[in-house]
Amino acid sequence: MTFATSSLRAVGALSAGLLALGMLAACTPEPEPKPTKTALFASDEEAFAAAEETYRAYTDAVNAVDTADPKSFEPVYQWLTGTALAPEKESLTLYHAENLKKTGVSTFDSFTPVSNSADEIIAQLCLDTGDVDLITPDGESALPANRAARHGRKVLFVPAGTSTGLQIMSSKEPTSEFTC
Repeated sequence: MTFATSSLRAVGALSAGLLALGMLAACTPEPEPKPTKTALFASDEEAFAAAEETYRAYTDAVNAVDTADPKSFEPVYQWLTGTALAPEKESLTLYHAENLKKTGVSTFDSFTPVSNSADEIIAQLCLDTGDVDLITPDGESALPANRAARHGRKVLFVPAGTSTGLQIMSSKEPTSEFTC
């Protein structure tokens, strides 16, 4: 075999290898485009209505709690996630451990939309807990006598698999411009 023949074979093998590599690259699928986030609700009105319904369902679940029965806590937890869940679990566990009996109901009488995006909904509301008390086994109130009956809350709602499509991610003091 001459040098020219072996060079042609090497070039041919190299060409065939490059052709095969090119064919493989051509067969590699394009990466799927990342989906763009779409709004969970068709309109701001629909989103804020779902957020208000979520908070009402959460409030109803809290009002139905029997501190003597930890199973009654579960409906409360289904409406919470993130930083809203742990403190609620701690509180209800403490009420149960201390044999505190919850009386009365809490309500909210205002719901002010703040913002809506595909990732979250924010609203501010006024929570009225003036009718709620925690009673010790001795029959005394465990709550301070001078506590405020109404509390402003800034509530962050996130998409979830609940009947309203939302859960409460956080609930904290509202901005200073918001008052009850």
